[in-house]
Amino acid sequence: MALRRLVRCCRSLLHEHKQAKNWIESRTGAKRYLLSEDVIRLQNLQEAKLQLAHFSDETKENFIRMFNRKLKNNELILRHELKQLLHLCQSPDDMVTAQNAIYRYHEENRNFAHGEYKFGPIFMRLCYEFSLETMGIATLTDENMRGFFNDVTSFNIGIDMLFTKGEYENALEVLQTMKSQGVPFNKDTFTLACGTCYKMNTPESFRLCIDLIENGQNKEPVFPRHAYYFAVALAIRQNDIEKARSFYSQIMNKESRLCQNLNVMILVIAGAILEVISFLSTAVLPKGSSFVKKVLFSQEVLDALHVLSKDGPYQMEVEHLTAQLKQAGQVSQQTLDELLCQTPKGKRKPLAAMHRRNPGRRTVKPLHYTLLSD
Repeated sequence: MALRRLVRCCRSLLHEHKQAKNWIESRTGAKRYLLSEDVIRLQNLQEAKLQLAHFSDETKENFIRMFNRKLKNNELILRHELKQLLHLCQSPDDMVTAQNAIYRYHEENRNFAHGEYKFGPIFMRLCYEFSLETMGIATLTDENMRGFFNDVTSFNIGIDMLFTKGEYENALEVLQTMKSQGVPFNKDTFTLACGTCYKMNTPESFRLCIDLIENGQNKEPVFPRHAYYFAVALAIRQNDIEKARSFYSQIMNKESRLCQNLNVMILVIAGAILEVISFLSTAVLPKGSSFVKKVLFSQEVLDALHVLSKDGPYQMEVEHLTAQLKQAGQVSQQTLDELLCQTPKGKRKPLAAMHRRNPGRRTVKPLHYTLLSD
């Protein structure tokens, strides 16, 4: 009898492991913007769930029923129980119970430190997993939950969710909530904020982007390069070449493909056709240069150059130069917007450290600046 139970348990573990593995693999190529897996950490979430795979479906249902009963009877919710509940959530219905549970837990522990373990990021990751951005943002910005989401990661995940859905105004409201609650911005927040301003592409969002960069430079020793990319692209969209050049000049490493394309676009918009021709000519690789890193230029950028040179004295030279780039395989169909909104790869971890638990983020100083002034 005991052996039979052990076999069933092993089969259940293997089944759960296969399901989790398939889920992770399916998410590897999933469309996501701006935040790397280092921040979203959906794989880590699934691995944590896998550790509870010994729970049968019946046991999980009993546990969630027990939790609903505790909520109904106003019973005390313990820290380890809440943590276990969150890792057992398998559906949007389970998330309703989880949301009610964190409200109750925060109400009971409002005046006490929650310890080193932060429930906010895992709740937001679950909302990300089940596409429950409405639930996640409503909970994140609820004044009654002030202090529960006291970490920057929860807010960054929330903003990223809204960014992927095109809800840019709501993303700015989350940034405003961060400001009002004194949650410090980090590099990911600045990238998300500038990306949101770029997507909105209005005079107001452009002014906000400028404020973000000017104030952020005073707080961050090295301002995020990707935030500068968004600022340059937004300045180009707003036909402010001086600001575009100013932001571009502050990028320390200009060797990336995106940076090279932005540079060409700035020159094109400024009408500096001779500078563009000179820059592209030096970038063309000769035949047989297979071991030299290619600089790829977006067809969108080259099309803008063609418009500039049309019916002018340099039209033939531009057409010849473009043909050379295509022959060398240096023309990409990716637009600037696609290049800007690619999900970063994240940091590479040493093999020996893959199974070690990551230390918490270092505390950063609060950021004080005017964001969507009252």
